[in-house]
Amino acid sequence: METKKFKVIIVEDVKLELKGTEEIFRHEIPDAEVIGTAMTEQEFWTLMQQSVPDLVLLDLGLGGSTTIGVEICRNIFQRYPGVHVLIFTGEVLNERLWVDVLDAGADGIILKTGELLTQTDVRAVMAGKKLVFNYPILEKIVERFRRSVLNDSKRQEAFISYDIDEYDERFLRHLALGYTKEMIAGLRGMPFGVKSLEKRQSDLVSRLFPAGERVGVNATRLVVRAIELRILDVDNLQADDE
Repeated sequence: METKKFKVIIVEDVKLELKGTEEIFRHEIPDAEVIGTAMTEQEFWTLMQQSVPDLVLLDLGLGGSTTIGVEICRNIFQRYPGVHVLIFTGEVLNERLWVDVLDAGADGIILKTGELLTQTDVRAVMAGKKLVFNYPILEKIVERFRRSVLNDSKRQEAFISYDIDEYDERFLRHLALGYTKEMIAGLRGMPFGVKSLEKRQSDLVSRLFPAGERVGVNATRLVVRAIELRILDVDNLQADDE
């Protein structure tokens, strides 16, 4: 049974890489029909007016800019909602750019390193799969995920080991954000007065510090200790609604 053809526009501003990408499609992805190639943003939009493809293979860096590709992706998503966008980029270290282009609507990112572009990746995008990545990005994602899970696990262990309840966490989190005890006592979810919070602080010092290190521990040192023990997640310090 013959595989249904789909139309592709390739956007790439380096002529040699453009030729190489066309060869990949010709030899590795025969069900793709390359209906046009563009080396500039202007050329690309001219092509889109002539014929709308099923897939745009988009390089992020055009004419020396790393942000034009993000804007093109955002505009495709808004103006041509049925068109898939797969990023094929040499921006192997600019992780913020990856996030920006995913937020702009890209279906996936293939880095020009390692496994390069494969029939499997392209067909996955055409089948409607989101977050299609090749190995270099997947490796980073898995490592970040692994660290995140381990940190969450250590945080849960710390909550159990040091008998931390939700009010302890809320109190410590707002101290870390610069709140005074008077301000914390005024929070909607904190049913304690200032005196009770002072007692809670003293109690936390006794739980989080060894016996010989408790003298002279102030609120700042207590917060630092809570971060060291991963009771507080320094990347997610947000105030409660007051």
